[in-house]
Amino acid sequence: MTIGLDRIAVEVFDAVVARLSAAGIPTSVGDAEIILAHALGMRRSDVQSGALNDATLTVEQRDRVLDFTNRRVDREPLQHLTGRAFFRQLELSVGPGVFVPRRETEFVTQLAIDALLTSKLEHPIAVDLGTGAGAIALSMAVEVPAATVFGVEISPEAFTWTTQNFAEHAPHNGHPVLGDMTDALSHLDGKVDVVAGNPPFLAEGVEPVTPEVRLFDPGVSWAAGGDGLLIIRVLSKTARRPLKPGGHLAFEHGISQGRRVGELLENDGWLSITNHQDPRGEYRVTTARR
Repeated sequence: MTIGLDRIAVEVFDAVVARLSAAGIPTSVGDAEIILAHALGMRRSDVQSGALNDATLTVEQRDRVLDFTNRRVDREPLQHLTGRAFFRQLELSVGPGVFVPRRETEFVTQLAIDALLTSKLEHPIAVDLGTGAGAIALSMAVEVPAATVFGVEISPEAFTWTTQNFAEHAPHNGHPVLGDMTDALSHLDGKVDVVAGNPPFLAEGVEPVTPEVRLFDPGVSWAAGGDGLLIIRVLSKTARRPLKPGGHLAFEHGISQGRRVGELLENDGWLSITNHQDPRGEYRVTTARR
């Protein structure tokens, strides 16, 4: 059975699953559901509830499924195929040039949101340094609507997605900023309540294990160079400028970097440094106070 010849929907679905499985993709069934749903203009839940039964694909739909399947076999992220990435309460626009937000980053986002909520301020201010598609910043803006949130991104390619997502999800309290984290937002010095981020943290010569990240996410989003802490050192020093005394810092890092991250934060004068265990049992997030 080949996708190129079949048009009976359930048989095409089975062929997609088989093809993805043969390519070593562990989520072949779920991926096939999304591919068929996107190609046919329906919801994934429709596919799961039997919408493909007795259905026949048009030639155009079949060709679309074949194209999506070939791209997925080449390990192009599903989010690139659909143009959308789900993150907490958000459905973000993503594509080439921007890091696709992952579920693991929802944990540091929750800690940042908790810090905003526990501040008990009427209108807190938050900053996401290296915002990319805007996952952390926009989650703060949407889930704490009284907050004013800035997302700083240095890459013009990524910033195209940043502005699109800010306009869609936080047109009133979200502010995308194109620039370097080291000198952006100088007008907020000493006024910010929470700074968050997911900086690159892979050392020189180390590449992501996942092909989807290694082959399709921009290298600047994961390659830190040196010992893997170069950007985190910049983040540590930079975040002190906008934060008010007692303000919160929360960021993601490698699961083996917690001790070294804690040491560099302590050397930079941070207080209440805590390395957090996420729901998967991995210590990938550190928080501190200004």
